[in-house]
Amino acid sequence: MTLTTSISPCLWFDDQLEQAAEFYTKIFPRSSIGHLARYGDAGPGQPGTVMAGEFTIDGMTFRGINGGPMYAEFTEAISFSIACSDQTEVDYYWDSLVDGGEESMCGWLKDRFGLSWQIVPNRLYELLGDPDPARANAAQGAMLQMRKIVVADLEAAADAVD
Repeated sequence: MTLTTSISPCLWFDDQLEQAAEFYTKIFPRSSIGHLARYGDAGPGQPGTVMAGEFTIDGMTFRGINGGPMYAEFTEAISFSIACSDQTEVDYYWDSLVDGGEESMCGWLKDRFGLSWQIVPNRLYELLGDPDPARANAAQGAMLQMRKIVVADLEAAADAVD
């Protein structure tokens, strides 16, 4: 049996799908807005407004619907994690996504649409996996105090136990 299944996240918005797709596709490389289905005269929505659509963020396809306010509140139970190669990438994604949103702790933020993101430098995992438990614990302690993860501060905390 050959399966041709693909899995895509589907995000429920009140009425901001088009704005969200534009926001995300400007931030990430290899991104684009696909088909947006609009309400016609017969639909329950305002004719011409977006009902549902598809967009790609860094090569990953997302679907979205403007389903009204009943489920339009995102929670931290679902988040998207961005693995960053260095502090420059952390700063770029953090600053871009938190614009109009809010910071949280340990590399988490909510964007202007309320969607949660984790902006994580690869170096964090390296330090948390340090074979010296004292260094790993020091890096973890530093991370737990941060909003945006700062690699130099993690390294300084780990190096301070040597």
